[in-house]
Amino acid sequence: MTNEEREAVALFRYGLIAPILNKHCDRQVYLQEICAQKHNVPYYGLKEFSLSTVERWLSEYRKWGFEELKPKSRKDKGHTRALSTGEQEAVVDLRRKNMHLSMTSFYELAVKRGVFEPQNASYQSINRLLSNHKLLRMDKDPLVQRKRFAYDTVNTLWQGDMSVGPYLTIGRRKCKTYLFAFLDDCSRLIPYAQFFFNENFEPMKTVLKEAMLRRGQPRMLYVDNGKVYCTNTLHLACAKLGISLIHTKPYDPEAKGKIERFFGTVRRSFYPSLVNEPAGSIEELNKRFWEWLDSDYHRKVHSGIDATPLDTYMAQISQVRHIPDPVALDFIFWHRLTRKVRNDGTITIQGTLFQVPLRYVGMRIEVRFDNYPPKEVFVFEGDASICPAEPVHIHDNAHVRRTRDIPENPIDFRNIFTNAGGEE
Repeated sequence: MTNEEREAVALFRYGLIAPILNKHCDRQVYLQEICAQKHNVPYYGLKEFSLSTVERWLSEYRKWGFEELKPKSRKDKGHTRALSTGEQEAVVDLRRKNMHLSMTSFYELAVKRGVFEPQNASYQSINRLLSNHKLLRMDKDPLVQRKRFAYDTVNTLWQGDMSVGPYLTIGRRKCKTYLFAFLDDCSRLIPYAQFFFNENFEPMKTVLKEAMLRRGQPRMLYVDNGKVYCTNTLHLACAKLGISLIHTKPYDPEAKGKIERFFGTVRRSFYPSLVNEPAGSIEELNKRFWEWLDSDYHRKVHSGIDATPLDTYMAQISQVRHIPDPVALDFIFWHRLTRKVRNDGTITIQGTLFQVPLRYVGMRIEVRFDNYPPKEVFVFEGDASICPAEPVHIHDNAHVRRTRDIPENPIDFRNIFTNAGGEE
């Protein structure tokens, strides 16, 4: 089992125990429910869990944090299980005839009809196979029932999303902007929002970190299935912080109605102010947006709660969980990559060469860094930073001898937010 697969299993286990950690369920009732069900576990496929197993995960997470949820390495590491070509074709053919079924129901149907043996193909492997053939999508049920919901405590759930913003004229070019935002479900307050010129992971990460620094830490994040919200970095960060990351059903944008309504308010109330006086830069656009957000949106009565978002939030300010260590928040959102070290002691990240100690030659190592493109890169063993990976300066290296020196006191990140889930 690779480190990425072990992390995926740990994230699944955290997802099961998160409602108990955040005290949003009746413990005994919830444990009975999840222990009575079959679960699609990354790497393992369909599995059932006993009460003692889930209780052990809870205890280990509270004592040692997220790392303790990772399974031990398999004894048969390096051996893979795979379907034959004929079995794969049979799976694809059966799926084309049953596109109305969810993936869970389809997997059970395929096993029942003897298309493959469950020990030879996990749910995850079948999911990957059908994803490659673009056969995952399930037809929408027009009779699906949608019910309104709202939490009565601030920072219980934040909805997050991105909306296309106005074009800015920069020089002779027209540049599209993107507005990333998070909304508190209870108060409708916007913890933080900002316009950017791109829609990748970095803007979303910036907004989420700033939102938590300004308005505290949510218990749940409710986002769609866009790639910026499905990254391993975000899943790991939420697990470290004790936040439940919840995704809407695929192809169901209506599920996040509150933040979609906020974007509609921005289009109706804020964008018209840019018609006669266009913003000349992204900085000016954000400054004017934040002024509107503070003086208009947050201070007007919201029809959904019959109060202003700011007043509703401030009335419960004593219940807000603040980030215990703002500096450590940066480390939690670092990107993680695995690289094999070449014979000359170098690795490549986004076309840039970095050199590491020669003792890692021929080995696969984990490196972490803050933003793309990486400027500072660090080599990690477990959850401890061993040493920095230095950018390679080819001409300087012709006159400098490399060493095997390793810092005497590596930085250990294992205890950062270990008790984020809280005690009962």
